[in-house]
Amino acid sequence: MTQAQPLFATERIRLLDHHDDIWELSMADVPGRNAFSEPFVTDLELALGTVCNSRSVKVLVLTGLSDVFASGAPKELLARLARGEVVPTDIMLSKAVLDVPVPTIAAMQGHATGGGLALGLCADILLMAKESRYGASFMNMGFTPGMGITSLLEHALSGAVASEMLFTGEFRKGSELGARGGINHVLPRERVLPKAYDIAIQISEKPRRSLELLKRTLSVARRQKFEASRTVESLMHAITFTQSDTAERIERDYVD
Repeated sequence: MTQAQPLFATERIRLLDHHDDIWELSMADVPGRNAFSEPFVTDLELALGTVCNSRSVKVLVLTGLSDVFASGAPKELLARLARGEVVPTDIMLSKAVLDVPVPTIAAMQGHATGGGLALGLCADILLMAKESRYGASFMNMGFTPGMGITSLLEHALSGAVASEMLFTGEFRKGSELGARGGINHVLPRERVLPKAYDIAIQISEKPRRSLELLKRTLSVARRQKFEASRTVESLMHAITFTQSDTAERIERDYVD
C-alpha cells in the first residue's frame, strides 16, 4: 500500500487516496468519540459526496478510531429531539453510504453504538472485532430505532437475533455476532484493518464499470427494504420522541 494522499481533511473526518483505486474514509473525532454532532455529520456528508463524484475510486474503506467506530447521535442532540427543539427526522448518513456507487468495506475495529452501528451496516462488506461491542441502543432511551437499522441489522444477522437486539438494546461482542449471521469477518481487533485492505486490493483489480454494475444489482433488495423501513422509523420517531419520559431516559441511560 502506497503512502496515502489526503483528499479531504477536517479535525473530524479524513478522506485518503491510497493511489491504487482504494480510498479510505476515516472518522477521527477523538474528543467527540465519533458521535454524530452537526459538524461531524456535515464533514462526513461532504467526504461521501467527494467519493460519489469521483470516477477513479474503485473501493471505499470506512474506518473509525481504534476503540470506537462510531457512537451515533450525541446526548445533546437526542435531548433537543425529545424537547421538540428539532424535528425528529433521520440523519441521512445511512443513505449517503448506500449511495456510494462502488463497493464499500466497513472496518469496524472499535465499538459501534446505535446510529454508528447503522452506518457500518450500510457497507457492502462488514468486518468486526472479536473484543469490540456492538448494539442498537435506541430502545434503552425510550425511543424507537432509526437510520434504517430495522432492516439493515436483519440483513447482517438473522431476523430473530436482529429483533432481540432491537427490542432489548443489548450490546454483544463481535465474537458472538460472528456466529449468528452475515458478518463477513470477525477478527482480533489488530487484524481488522489489514484484512479490510486485503479485500480492498482484490476488489481494486476489477474494472470500475463492472464493479458499479454488480454493486447496483446486489444492493437492489437491500435498498428497497431500507427505504421502506426508514419511512416507518420516521413515523415511530414522531411518536416516541414526544413521550413524557423520553428526555429523562436519555439523560439517565445514554451510553456513548
